[in-house]
Amino acid sequence: MTSTEAATGPGPADAPAVEVSDLAFRYPGADHDTLRGVDLRIERGDFVAVVGGNGSGKTTLCKTFNGLVPHYWSGTFEGRVRVLGRDTREVSVGALSHLVGYVYQDFGNQLVRPTVRDEVAFGPVNFGLPDHRERTDEAMELLGVAHLADRFTWQLSGGQQHLVALASVMALRPGVVVVDEPVAELDPARAARIYEVLEDLNRRLGTTVVVIEHHAEYVARYARSVVLMADGAPVWHLPTRAAMDRAEELERHGIPAPQVVRVARGLDPAAPPPLTVTEAADRLRSRHPHALPPDRRAVRVAGSEPTGETVAELAGVRHGYRGVGGDLSVVLDGLDLTLRDGERVALVGGNGAGKSTLLRLLTGLKVPREGTVRVGGTDTRTVRPNALADRVCHLYQRPEQMFLKDSVYEDVAMFPRGRGRTDTDTLVAEVLDRVGLSGLAGRDGRLLSGGQQRRATLAVGLATSPALLLLDEPTSSLDTASRDAVIAMLDALSGTIRCTVVATHDMHLVAEWAGRVLVLDGGRVAADTDPAGLFADTALMESVGLVAPEVTRLGLALGVEPPPLSVPELVSRLGGIPAEEVGERA
Repeated sequence: MTSTEAATGPGPADAPAVEVSDLAFRYPGADHDTLRGVDLRIERGDFVAVVGGNGSGKTTLCKTFNGLVPHYWSGTFEGRVRVLGRDTREVSVGALSHLVGYVYQDFGNQLVRPTVRDEVAFGPVNFGLPDHRERTDEAMELLGVAHLADRFTWQLSGGQQHLVALASVMALRPGVVVVDEPVAELDPARAARIYEVLEDLNRRLGTTVVVIEHHAEYVARYARSVVLMADGAPVWHLPTRAAMDRAEELERHGIPAPQVVRVARGLDPAAPPPLTVTEAADRLRSRHPHALPPDRRAVRVAGSEPTGETVAELAGVRHGYRGVGGDLSVVLDGLDLTLRDGERVALVGGNGAGKSTLLRLLTGLKVPREGTVRVGGTDTRTVRPNALADRVCHLYQRPEQMFLKDSVYEDVAMFPRGRGRTDTDTLVAEVLDRVGLSGLAGRDGRLLSGGQQRRATLAVGLATSPALLLLDEPTSSLDTASRDAVIAMLDALSGTIRCTVVATHDMHLVAEWAGRVLVLDGGRVAADTDPAGLFADTALMESVGLVAPEVTRLGLALGVEPPPLSVPELVSRLGGIPAEEVGERA
């Protein structure tokens, strides 16, 4: 008998993993249903991706699987949800935890024990599993966190914390595992590793895996079926290739098809969609064996050396953090860096590379243990952080930390009002309109969806009118439409903000927005380049755990030089429809 059976009793052997019938749910105080008329069946052993725009009901639906809805969120609940044959209204959340493992989007709040080992062991120990040590060690190895076993969870980077939260769930080996945004704060190499682990659990142990995902590339590569959510209900539930064949419909719901699918459609709209870079490359290589003769290869001219005035600079910066034992963990070591007027800088590197630490040093909230940080010519050691607030704005990796008031409007208005701006109301209205949140101005920012929170924090930053804007993972957890909106807003800021620095794992953002890329590794700048230069250096990319966008990897596989940065560029260079038309047809 398995641990799940021992705790809850075996369910019907032929029952699906999840069965939802005529489900409707409304949160307390809400004026409309978040879920409405939901009918859904997920078979045992499936690997399902739940996709849809922000606010479509994805997370609320999945929280009905582990009983948080309606046992914790006790709103208006109608219909039925069965998990492995058990009605979730008739089983407690504690009992359901033996059936459904859940990793939340706000995974930091899921960590309850001091060390990584304690956290991963927490479930197996408390459920009295005799093999809790083996499960703990296995889960840490699977997620690549064994070397962090004795570290305190609060010392970890956001990406490392996510890995630990996943390990703690996987140590229980439940029948169903739900992961909300599995790759939201992970570097691309670790993101692929997370999906490989989930795929292994699915195939080797028969675990039913449900992921809430915005990244269509991972959906195409790993999922077996796809549920598209819109307006609180599934639009359809289809096998993955059939789902990817509905590119236009996915696009309308804020989930553009993977780049390899859009490239294939741009070259041959009638062809079935490829699901991976390898599949697309094999197909295109057979059809376009000489697609790029020398006279057709594009040449991208490298940008000139920056000549703008200095906005901020770091000289000989060394910084780290002391653990409880007193040992210093060095994060930045002898860092020299100059940021100039007009630059769009992407700060990249693996989890724990020091990206967030560098941003905090630029705000003056932290001062380096050694070296100097100057913003606008001012040494950050000589002034309080609030004295720099008119020059630099830092938007946090965790958006919920930015909300201090009871409404988005008041959060956005707080800084300009505190500085005595007489046009505060006009400014706030303009900013909220730019980020598409005018209709949610009266809502508490802490109660918004993840994507809405990201846009709200950007509004907070815009209202400060800074010279230097620092953003930590601004596109994390956003659907692609919202991500593109953020990129467009960053584009529009070039006339009002002198320099923007974005710490990110999102290589699409790097490719589409950045003019300069700084690669952090080992506490230093390992490379100072542009997006094409970064992606062409495959040895560097591999060493720091970065993975280029699909379209770039496809171009490199086909011998395209320099590597393409967008779908229209690659389609045009392969002899397909003109670049300006690809966006309409791909």
